[in-house]
Amino acid sequence: MTSPPPSTLELTAPSIYVSLDYTPLSIPVTLSHVKSPKAGAIVLFAGTTRDTFNSLPVLQLKYTSYAPLALKTLLAIATSMKEKHSLTAIAMTHRLGIVPIGEESILIAVSAPHRQAAWRAGEEALEEVKAKVEVWKLEEFGGEQGGVWRANRDGAVGERVHGGGLGESGESGESGGEGEWGIGDPLSPMTSRNG
Repeated sequence: MTSPPPSTLELTAPSIYVSLDYTPLSIPVTLSHVKSPKAGAIVLFAGTTRDTFNSLPVLQLKYTSYAPLALKTLLAIATSMKEKHSLTAIAMTHRLGIVPIGEESILIAVSAPHRQAAWRAGEEALEEVKAKVEVWKLEEFGGEQGGVWRANRDGAVGERVHGGGLGESGESGESGGEGEWGIGDPLSPMTSRNG
């Protein structure tokens, strides 16, 4: 009997926390990773699922990733932001799986001695995540519209799919189980928490 995949995968470094999570994201938990008496400012970005895209009604988003690489990329971005902006701490967590309308798909929290550094780092971290992290999303539209798989980047061209997230080849666009998480990858220094 195999055990279910963990609901959260995370990597940490001093004053850095990054994770991928199949459960609803928690703003208080994310903020707890960056609070410090050394910080004069904390900036939080919460990206949420909206109900339309290009005038089409969105039912929900579904995110998938190659988790071992996505976590390493998140950690590299967080490390770079912490050094570049002299941050006190940074936490980034991305939701995977189905994200209903109004729920958060990404949280980025940064703390710094001064607000200017926190604002700049938060914005830059988001742009780096969208440009580099190995996360893809299926935008599922209402009616006969089907959906579109695309890289998690603003304006990225996607591949239209119809009916249940299946492409023309008939293969599902979502992987699951151990393959998606990369459990057992000897090169991945991940820790996991079952939810």
